[in-house]
Amino acid sequence: QVQLVESGGGLVQAGGSLRLSCAASGRTFSTNAMAWFRQAPGKEREFVAAISGSGSNKRYADSVKGRFTISRDNAKNTVYLQMNSLKPEDKAVYYCAGQCTILVVATICDSWGQGTQVTVSS
Repeated sequence: QVQLVESGGGLVQAGGSLRLSCAASGRTFSTNAMAWFRQAPGKEREFVAAISGSGSNKRYADSVKGRFTISRDNAKNTVYLQMNSLKPEDKAVYYCAGQCTILVVATICDSWGQGTQVTVSS
């Protein structure tokens, strides 16, 4: 199974930016679709963004379209989530996910990181 370690979370003011990183182990990283999910207090985990193994196919939740960008560097076994124009409602624990299958109606993943906290102050 793929091991995933997130970093880059923190406290930022509304309108600010953060970039999350997720370092993955495993020699098959470039063949695996990756994704980011988030879970706010008292809410269920929700999909944020996904990217195919090659990086050519990306998908976003409507709530983050135009503000967040997912990318990957297969040479570094790392996937990123650039978050701009952050809002207080973006506050959540953000999870990196690997070994994903990107479907029309959902993204299903088999490996998960431990999560990184993002807090947005108003």
